[in-house]
Amino acid sequence: MQLTLPLPELAQLSFGAAPSPSHRVYCNRSLRLDQIEWVGFDMDYTLAIYDQREMDRLSIEATLAKLTQRGYPESLQTASYRTDFPIRGLLVDRKLGNVLKMDRYKYVKRAYHGLTELTKEERRHTYHTRRLRADSARYHWVDTLYALSEVAVYAAAIDHLERLGVEVDPDRLFGDVRECIDLSHQDGSILDHILADLPRYVQRDPLLARTLHQLRSAGKKLFLLTNSHGPYSDRMMSFLLGEGLPQYRGWRGYFDLVVCASRKPRFFTGDAEFEELLPDGTRRALPNGIPRVERGRMYLGGNIESLQTALGTTPDRVLYVGDHIYGDVLRAKKESAWRTMMVVQEMSDELVAHGEVEHSLARLDSLEDLRLRLLEELRDHQVVLKALERKRAAKKELTPTEDAERVRHRHAVDRLKQRVRLAEREHDELERGVDRRFHRYWGSLFKAGGEVSSFGAQVETYACLYTSRVSNLLRYSPMHFFTSPRDRMPHELP
Repeated sequence: MQLTLPLPELAQLSFGAAPSPSHRVYCNRSLRLDQIEWVGFDMDYTLAIYDQREMDRLSIEATLAKLTQRGYPESLQTASYRTDFPIRGLLVDRKLGNVLKMDRYKYVKRAYHGLTELTKEERRHTYHTRRLRADSARYHWVDTLYALSEVAVYAAAIDHLERLGVEVDPDRLFGDVRECIDLSHQDGSILDHILADLPRYVQRDPLLARTLHQLRSAGKKLFLLTNSHGPYSDRMMSFLLGEGLPQYRGWRGYFDLVVCASRKPRFFTGDAEFEELLPDGTRRALPNGIPRVERGRMYLGGNIESLQTALGTTPDRVLYVGDHIYGDVLRAKKESAWRTMMVVQEMSDELVAHGEVEHSLARLDSLEDLRLRLLEELRDHQVVLKALERKRAAKKELTPTEDAERVRHRHAVDRLKQRVRLAEREHDELERGVDRRFHRYWGSLFKAGGEVSSFGAQVETYACLYTSRVSNLLRYSPMHFFTSPRDRMPHELP
């Protein structure tokens, strides 16, 4: 049974005052919701918002147990692990054991070996004297919240093992950490704990059911496309929607199509066949390989071409919502004409921090303008001074007026150099303070100093929309026209 709008609670939420910054949907590429016919959702970290601290703790404990089973020192179990160390958008240098943050131009803005920050000169010597090939096997992108525990374990293990005097192979260590975390997910060391205490690990959004209903009531069809397996997805979605709107018999009633174990990102590039998961747990091959659009059914595997055929619409009429830059957003954008929306769980903290440092950011802008003016004035004095110094070096006697001019320009150069140094020092200290307000180790998720970070650049490039959680769509009409800011090149700015 499908409810009709308006529900009194929804009318107040959806079409009242403009959403607060933390509830806004932000737009990189203009998108008209009235032209969207299908809305697809990832599950983990998209519909299911995990408690990151609890998830990291659980993953770290499971990983350490397996590392010691592989022969690593037992003392790793009691080492100090900082779950607040990693953020998304980092790059792991598997050769040297460093963790890097880059801007959109692959300039390494900050780097750590273990938990020790590299100096500017160390960064320059290691990463800026030759081209950094971030897509090579030497480097590993950290682009999911799921992967943060890998970095926390890796950085702490580097520190701990080197202090013990153990010879560390950074590449092998990182491979072992990743394998141990993957095995912990596969053997139930992590998932069984989550299912045994869902309220501890998952933040149930009370507005999620209403959001999905609002989209359905506007005539849109919904599908679920997740890498999680069927039984886990069923338990998780029952927890998220089982106590939703009473007129829906169960969570599957919200979706016209459900696909689990999809193996993204291979789903977007491969040709795996769809199978139907029957109520008794058995699988059934599909006669024509195309899933049926019918509520209540669950499918496994598959590929985007077969799914697109099942949807029965053109790809530009599909909006896919996910949290993973590579597995959800980038691949969906590169391999199809699907429109994309990214859930960035960290948005709320980013917005709070940005609001608190607005005055500092304005001061940084003024310091950059001041530095440019001082450098221009400095160059003017240096041009005149060098001409007078060359004349003097050629043993041509300066007139008293010229000599006085030389002295005046020399003093001006010294004074301006000092003012430039003071401005640069204040700028660096202020920028460091701004970064610490966002994150004590890495600064803002979306920025690297004054530039957009590599993570921010990917969000700009591949996510048409981005927001902190799916239910923020409830604050907008299902017919809303999201318009992106007018983009300007530097020569168009005042």
